[in-house]
Amino acid sequence: MKLQPDKSDVQTLTAHGPGWVAINNERVDSSVVVGSHGERFAWDCTRFEDLGPEHFAQLASLGAELIIFGSGKRIRFPKPAWLQPLMAERTGVETMDTPAACRTYNILASEGRHVVAALLIEEAPSGQ
Repeated sequence: MKLQPDKSDVQTLTAHGPGWVAINNERVDSSVVVGSHGERFAWDCTRFEDLGPEHFAQLASLGAELIIFGSGKRIRFPKPAWLQPLMAERTGVETMDTPAACRTYNILASEGRHVVAALLIEEAPSGQ
């Protein structure tokens, strides 16, 4: 699905599909963290089952007001204990499927909010 955000000076998620997202029209085929203040790095996980507390602790150091966790093709919630570092920093966390996380990130980033999307990109089914 192609997303059409208003003109923005921040990184935007311009499209998504099974097994990928596009950041400023650049296709990314693996899990990624992208932020409205220029943050962008690979997120070392390929399945929800690969996630652990270290993945969320990594996000706590970014200083964002909100982390949007895109949990893959369907909504799945991280264990509450994994979110402790974020709560200690008073960083909000919202969980949704990855397509919804892309749309929500764009809206909040375009409002000038310091938002970070941590997107779980699962392998596309064969033939896609």
